[in-house]
Amino acid sequence: MITIDDILETNRMITHNKLDVRTITMGISLRDCAHPNIKQFCQNIYDKITTSAEFLVKTGEDLEAEYGVPIINKRISVTPIAIAADACKTDDYVPVAEAMDRAAKAVGVNFIGGFSALVEKGFTNGDKILINSIPQALATTDVVCSSVNLASTKAGINMDCVRQMGEVIKRTAELTRDQQALGCAKLVTFANAPQDNPFMAGAFHFHGVSEAERVINVGVSGPGVVKHALEGLKGADFTEIAEEIKKTAFKITRVGQLVAREASKRLGVPFGIVDVSLAPTAEVGDSVARILEEMGLESCGAPGTTAALALLNDAVKKGGLMASSHVGGFSGAFIPVSEDEGMIAAVKAGSLSIEKLEAMTCVCSVGLDMIAVAGDVSAATISGIIADEAAIGVVNNKTTAVRIIPVPGKKVGDVVEFGGLLGYCPIVPVRSEWSSEAFIARGGRIPAPVRSLTN
Repeated sequence: MITIDDILETNRMITHNKLDVRTITMGISLRDCAHPNIKQFCQNIYDKITTSAEFLVKTGEDLEAEYGVPIINKRISVTPIAIAADACKTDDYVPVAEAMDRAAKAVGVNFIGGFSALVEKGFTNGDKILINSIPQALATTDVVCSSVNLASTKAGINMDCVRQMGEVIKRTAELTRDQQALGCAKLVTFANAPQDNPFMAGAFHFHGVSEAERVINVGVSGPGVVKHALEGLKGADFTEIAEEIKKTAFKITRVGQLVAREASKRLGVPFGIVDVSLAPTAEVGDSVARILEEMGLESCGAPGTTAALALLNDAVKKGGLMASSHVGGFSGAFIPVSEDEGMIAAVKAGSLSIEKLEAMTCVCSVGLDMIAVAGDVSAATISGIIADEAAIGVVNNKTTAVRIIPVPGKKVGDVVEFGGLLGYCPIVPVRSEWSSEAFIARGGRIPAPVRSLTN
């Protein structure tokens, strides 16, 4: 039975603690759009996207109005373009990104993901064209997001791609320097990328083996709700804290489950998963870092931070799993620096460094996310950071990622403004006085670990 107390509690979560559905994301297959002529292929994907997602935004707005739950973003993910465009007789996929951009704007979504390649074990011709096209594609579009999966526990780490992605990120930063290197905020490199992720910039919809023609995935968020719940547990031990987080995550996820099922029914599209994640924003009261500090840390990054984050991530997963029929994506706690008010404060205070962030990624969702660094950080250093983060994912059989933004002309002490959900970020120091260039130049593939042999 739903009681008046349940209703009042949910209302308080929304109005005071910033509970929201962060995104409804429609996955769309582009396999049937394949064509050797690039112009025809672009027209095919424009038609497929605009037809499939015609009512996505309206449905989201209707659900917001009826249930009073903020739905912050409506998004689309598509078949990785390196796969979908492989039949095209071309050496440039920038026109495809531009067609995606036009289609996304036509239906009114906030972002479209899937300008992507999956190259953990090697490159096809389409993969090479896609990766070479990324800088220009992100410079000439507004809402297109790109991702490259370059490592997995089963395959190891494609170090040729690691080296190339450092150069791609630097080139993307340069081409979007008049926007504070904003193109890099729409580009992420992965190890063990999930194919049902509704969050950007890493969403893609991998068809051919498991996903439906279209699918609805929903991402929920509520770090402010979790922090509020812990405020009443002063002096409690960690068992009690974990139990409270589980209960709160259950309540948050039930909201996402309701929205997902209703959106699925109204759009006539199968329900995929709910991603049970605590995705922060740069607004006060919507921070993962502040949850960790509520456990007793003076500042995020202090000794004990990784343990606190491990507890949080695990409890969120356990609570969310009981609240939804299908949980997927990342499902945990995100730690994007520019999108978390508490993380921003910790970087400014000096308690949080890129090295500590790397340690934290061993126990939480995703990885080094939305980190702005000085514009003179080299491509080889960025590749080294990507390699380290990929190694964490591969060895621990978890998803890790890097979304790093080398901002031309900026140095440590400066602050970069991205706006909206992307927030703002102080330039994070990088220990780059020692070079990893010779290491990155070796190329090849770091073999898969022993734990990959699970058959």
